Amino acid sequence: MSMFDDRQKAFESKYQLDQETQFKINSKAVRAFGLWAAGQLGFTGAEAEAYAQQVMDSDFDEPGIADFIRKVEKDLTAKGVSVTTHHLENEFYNLRDKAAGEMAVKKA
Repeated sequence: MSMFDDRQKAFESKYQLDQETQFKINSKAVRAFGLWAAGQLGFTGAEAEAYAQQVMDSDFDEPGIADFIRKVEKDLTAKGVSVTTHHLENEFYNLRDKAAGEMAVKKA
């Protein structure tokens, strides 16, 4: 194998690892967001875990965050909790940043 082939393989491996890491960070953040929303809805214990799983499942409807943000916004509004899309997005991004920080600590 040439030096170029070795280098290309290394870049491909790094890219794959980076994608897996981002997927794990996002999954952890969506779960945390679901648990946060469950708390806003008054759910605890197994009920909160089940709701968080519903939020995670809704994340596969379309690319990006709009799908699960829309679900949580709809559920909160139905319970009479006043919330904006912007507030929900900020909450998710804060949780994603926290998840990324936790993943970085695990790597170190």
